[in-house]
Amino acid sequence: MVSTPRLGSTLLALLLAGSAQAAGEFYCCQDLASGRRVCGDALPEQCRGHAYRILDRAGNIVKEVGPPLTAEQKAEAAAEAQRQKQQEAEARERRRRDQALLDTYSRLQDIDLAQEKAENDVKLSIADAEAQIDLIRKRRKVFENEAEFYKNKPLPPDVDKGLRTTAHEIRLQEELRELKKKDFATIKAKYDADRKRYLELTGGRRPASSGGTLPPR
Repeated sequence: MVSTPRLGSTLLALLLAGSAQAAGEFYCCQDLASGRRVCGDALPEQCRGHAYRILDRAGNIVKEVGPPLTAEQKAEAAAEAQRQKQQEAEARERRRRDQALLDTYSRLQDIDLAQEKAENDVKLSIADAEAQIDLIRKRRKVFENEAEFYKNKPLPPDVDKGLRTTAHEIRLQEELRELKKKDFATIKAKYDADRKRYLELTGGRRPASSGGTLPPR
């Protein structure tokens, strides 16, 4: 004979098990082979790899699970995820650049001053290159004068080397000067873009209370 306390514990366990089963869920799908609906406490074998529904004990749909993605759908999903990731990265970088712009310039006129300084630096570099060209040409003139004495005759090695070396040095300085001249267009494009974006962000004004910080997005 089972004692009353032990019997009570057994009945309680059975009741709890019944409650857990009653609160469980069913997995149902359409069996493609037979055309019949198949359900089970666990996902039936016929449902694997196909769309199925999860229902509660009352027959209400808890969740619908679609069929596995095809290789093409997986590729499209991966491409879309990559596009979204790229867009998010570009948005973060754009926000970083915008904040750096506001941190760099406290007013619109600061952009004009920065552009003027950059252009003056280029002008100094060009002037230096031209000064170097003048000095080298003066050195070269010495070799050219000596070469006049050797018309239709082989040049002495030092004269020949001097002419070749100075010609090379002049060409390098001229190339440097032309590169620096092209920097003006780069500088103008950069500061025009900074000026335009600054106006878009601030309307040309920076409120003292904001500290130039971009609002959260």
